[in-house]
Amino acid sequence: MPKIAVVLKGWPRLSETFVAQELLGLERLGYDLAIVSLRHPTDLAVHDLHRAVRAPVRYLPEYLEDEPERVAAGRRAATALPGYPRAFATWLADHRRDPGENRVRRFGQACVLAAELEPDTELLYAHFLHTPASVARYAALMHELPFAISAHAKDIWTTPAWEKAEKLAGAAFCATCTRIGAVHLQDLAPPGRVHLIHHGVDRARFQAPAHRPARDGHDPADPVRILCIARAVPKKGLFLLLDALALLPDGLHWRLDHIGGGPLLERLRSRAAELGLAGRIAWLGPQPAETVRPAYRQADLFVLPVRVAEDGDKDGLPNVVVEAAASGLPIVSTDAASVGELVTDGESGRLVPPDDAAALAAAMAQLLQDPARRGEFAREAHAKVAIGFDSGRGIARIAALVDDALARGNHSANRPP
Repeated sequence: MPKIAVVLKGWPRLSETFVAQELLGLERLGYDLAIVSLRHPTDLAVHDLHRAVRAPVRYLPEYLEDEPERVAAGRRAATALPGYPRAFATWLADHRRDPGENRVRRFGQACVLAAELEPDTELLYAHFLHTPASVARYAALMHELPFAISAHAKDIWTTPAWEKAEKLAGAAFCATCTRIGAVHLQDLAPPGRVHLIHHGVDRARFQAPAHRPARDGHDPADPVRILCIARAVPKKGLFLLLDALALLPDGLHWRLDHIGGGPLLERLRSRAAELGLAGRIAWLGPQPAETVRPAYRQADLFVLPVRVAEDGDKDGLPNVVVEAAASGLPIVSTDAASVGELVTDGESGRLVPPDDAAALAAAMAQLLQDPARRGEFAREAHAKVAIGFDSGRGIARIAALVDDALARGNHSANRPP
């Protein structure tokens, strides 16, 4: 199999199990991968999926001043490559529209990547449409190789339209994981360039327990268990969740387990204390899959009130929602993202308006007190995962796109006419 260089913003990252799942699936199909990461890892733990991926990992200089000799050597080597003039002209046009240090860093990283790229590499494949796709695009131009993109959430909604359009025009393909993201990118791309492929889950890894206790919140010794798995960032709506929990009826006994790290975690702890909720919430921090999977099985309700952040960042269909459904959990979320591609309000869960604490509290109160309804919603969501969110089918579609890109490599948009 030809070698594929996979360009990532960071590896490994606990919040990006979908990347590890895809890379492991491609390896099992026989693809020869090499991972190129723009950043060193910051998570203390890793998932079992990350440990299973065999691809070698190269870390580029996160900041050019950190490794000046490596950057200088990369620039010298890159200038000798046949496509360097075109890559530099492309970067210069980008920099004129988006001047700044970040754009300079992307080109410097691309030079290092191009200089150090394994000679048998035939495709550069970037996960995320923003920085990783820029670095992969410039390096691919230098080598006159095809490049491809997998786009997800923040990278779609915070990248300028002109930049998205130009990357999509030059890419062999772009896979994206939500319907709304696909429609948006298809409007910017040549016909047939953008493909909707849900991440999905490996249903052998996420299974519903044979039985869940019929907790209804009346027994203070056996409270209903709520689970939320989310990074503490604005688009996850965690402050809204706390406000909604404070509105639940006084006689309703519950506890919340939160899994995830993030910059807002300490502020969330303080807010929970202000609301008098601290004793009912366990802040478990970032956790590997070995801890997350049992948490799904032990919970009664999964809640994630996603929202649109002030900078325009928003979720797609969070993978934890699919994992929760595969694990037999009923779901309460909002209609701010693409959760509706899996959860239908009143049929397979509850979706409420974003930023509406009262509506969120009412939806939670209804399900926390009604274990039979929770079971109905959980069964419906679980069935939808089996039909439309199987990771194996998604990875097979990615593999077919990769094969097509490799077959067309000599006719890539990155090769001169």
